Amino acid sequence: MNSLNSIILEGNLTRDPETQYTTKGTALCHFTVASNRQYKQENTDDYNDEVSYFDIESWGKQAEICEKYLEKGRGIRVVGRLKQNRWEQDGHSRSKIVIVAEHIEFRPKTKATPSNQEVPFHV
Repeated sequence: MNSLNSIILEGNLTRDPETQYTTKGTALCHFTVASNRQYKQENTDDYNDEVSYFDIESWGKQAEICEKYLEKGRGIRVVGRLKQNRWEQDGHSRSKIVIVAEHIEFRPKTKATPSNQEVPFHV
């Protein structure tokens, strides 16, 4: 039986996406999302900002659409699952958690989009 592994994340891209292709021709797109959180400091009226950065990977047709339409600063919502990558480096075990996107919603652009360019908002 599979355990529950689901995440919803909303934020902005910190850099333009990078796409690679596997030996079988499947697209793999990597990008990083910054997610902001604001919280009130105890016993004061001051607020603190906290930014967390998450590495995202998208596969197949969704990856190709991300490469075409996403860019640094663009807001997105990602629904996906967590994946732990493991490897050996210099005799030490290393690992990194990434989010594998299963659904991506593009947030509206802040600058004008040319009228002849159709922009998908759900992938």
